[in-house]
Amino acid sequence: CMGTFWQFEALPPVPPSTSELEKLIKGDVEPPFLVSAKKFFNTPGFARPLAAFICSIAITNIVGAFIDEVMARGGITKRSSVALAGSGFEMAILLGGIILGGHVDKTKAYKKVTLLCIALSIVFVIPLGLTEHALGKEPALIVISLLGLGFFTGPIQPINAELAVDVTYPGDETAVESVQQIGGNLVSAILVPLAERAAREDYQLLPDIPILASDIRGDVILLMTISLMTYVFFSGFDAPLRRTFADREDK
Repeated sequence: CMGTFWQFEALPPVPPSTSELEKLIKGDVEPPFLVSAKKFFNTPGFARPLAAFICSIAITNIVGAFIDEVMARGGITKRSSVALAGSGFEMAILLGGIILGGHVDKTKAYKKVTLLCIALSIVFVIPLGLTEHALGKEPALIVISLLGLGFFTGPIQPINAELAVDVTYPGDETAVESVQQIGGNLVSAILVPLAERAAREDYQLLPDIPILASDIRGDVILLMTISLMTYVFFSGFDAPLRRTFADREDK
């Protein structure tokens, strides 16, 4: 906290892009937040990165909130082991953001990478609530799934924060990210108690076939549904990358 206090600045020493430098030179003044927010929702392409951002933050918040119960499903109940798993989950989110975010920053492949991440989120979230009766609890599988989920779900947030800024250029970048954070945390606050209730439900799969018999928790079904809906909605993204075009024209 002290380091942040002493080093914090109102503006970066160098604008992050040539388009931002151009706005600074022109002396553009950003409108009030509510005016900007209304304009964003009327901008083609803004709603889809917002939905992807909300999907990502909702999944990571819900899994993080119930990490003890998630780990217990895989037979991991020791407090130190649960803490290490939670730490690994956060580190995977960070690492995924650096690697995948860096790739998108260079290639501008927002849509392709986001869809891939959402699809893999569905894959990795399933083992967090699925128990195969023939195999029983599988600690290694649940830890690998948790790390994979963090690596691919977490980066959806920074990638789509940048995408939203790109499609709304020359809008206020701070306002764009504020709208996403408000939306993400609001939806998470609504979904957490729903996920807690859904986790109490246990659905049997193929109970008449012993070798395939399994059960899946309701909270995982909820997260899968959110991811699937977001995938379908985001797949329709087809908006111009205004900031990217502006930066290329200035070069």
